[in-house]
Amino acid sequence: MANQQLNSGNPRVDLEYRRRKSAEEMRYQVISFALMIFLTLIAFAAVAAKGFTAWFTIPFIVLLAFVQVVFQLFYFMHMSHKGHEAPTLFLFSGLFVGLVMIWAFSTIIWW
Repeated sequence: MANQQLNSGNPRVDLEYRRRKSAEEMRYQVISFALMIFLTLIAFAAVAAKGFTAWFTIPFIVLLAFVQVVFQLFYFMHMSHKGHEAPTLFLFSGLFVGLVMIWAFSTIIWW
């Protein structure tokens, strides 16, 4: 969903278009927020359940955390909009460098 500016020359049409786009954006944010709350409750339930081992619970919580980060970036920080290519590049470059450093230090320590 890109923030495209409509300039039809008619202020009433432009205002209605912006209202509709704002309502659509708000709906996506509320749905994303509800999904994040739901994922958090699932993570709490996974920890509270006595039937799961740590070998299942920890990767499961990390997976849920990754999904929540994606929701945060694309809906709350508006990374899905056009014009955010440079911040996205820097974000993923930093993530890549961080993961390579973790991998390098963990192999140095363990080997």
